[in-house]
Amino acid sequence: MPPTPDLSTARWTKSSHSGNNGGNCLELALSVPDFAPVRDSKQATHGPVIPFTRPAWTVFVSALACP
Repeated sequence: MPPTPDLSTARWTKSSHSGNNGGNCLELALSVPDFAPVRDSKQATHGPVIPFTRPAWTVFVSALACP
């Protein structure tokens, strides 16, 4: 298992597809080398983070893509 990334300087962003849906969004930090950390925007500063590796994030997003 890869080490936990340092997220102290991570720049978090929401998808442009998030819109105004009451805060039901994920935030992604692509500024973290080798990782694609994801968190719930409603719990941004105090909630858990899932630290996907870049390859795992690519597989995850590809699996969600519509055919």
